[in-house]
Amino acid sequence: MQIRLSPLFAGLVVLGLSAPLHAAEVQVAVAANFTAPMQKIAADFEQATGHQAKLAFGATGKFYAQIKNGAPFEVLLAADDETPAKLEKEGAAVSGSRFTYAIGQLALWSAKPGYVDDKGAVLKQGAFDHLAIANPKLAPYGAAAVETLTKLGLLSGLESKFVQGENIAQTFQFVSTGNAELGFVALSQVVEGGKLKSGSAWIVPANLHSPIRQDVVVLAKGKDNPAAAALVRFLKTDTARAVIKSYGYEL
Repeated sequence: MQIRLSPLFAGLVVLGLSAPLHAAEVQVAVAANFTAPMQKIAADFEQATGHQAKLAFGATGKFYAQIKNGAPFEVLLAADDETPAKLEKEGAAVSGSRFTYAIGQLALWSAKPGYVDDKGAVLKQGAFDHLAIANPKLAPYGAAAVETLTKLGLLSGLESKFVQGENIAQTFQFVSTGNAELGFVALSQVVEGGKLKSGSAWIVPANLHSPIRQDVVVLAKGKDNPAAAALVRFLKTDTARAVIKSYGYEL
């Protein structure tokens, strides 16, 4: 009798990710822009390994402060590459565990179909009352939005119209509820499977802002947790990478 393994299971056996005898939990801090893909990845991770990833979503800047103040997070999936590097340098993360899991894309989005054109000319027309952006001091996508507007020569003229979200999730909420006609969000929030879910959007060209390299790192509290190491390994699998790409991230 021939036993056939599914491609996913066979791949996980090769990678040494098959379910362990003693499953564990890992506390994970996740950048708000990565909410939807990480929920999917966490479910796949549990199915493949038996480990559970307990997820908290928020602004990378706030997570940094919480980690430094003793928060029980064991893995950080940041919205930038600077924060994980800083934590590693300060001894709050495991040296050598850091790598870029995704490169984010910035999008100008409106919940209204046809409102945002495919070249972002709506910004120059200025026929709107509110433009949502994430706090540039806490959220890398907010910093990228400010950088984009600066390069376009539009920052000073549009600052008075800013509606500022604490993180990219709140920024998206401002636009989705109509409290802002449009806003700068993560492309991952408005696409799935490579298609725009609703509204209208302009994908901001990469040359208008610094690359949004998103790094993951095992934190000091997760050093001896097998689930933390397994999760970081899992992010490199074809399964996880396919999910990441489907939400509009570059790899």
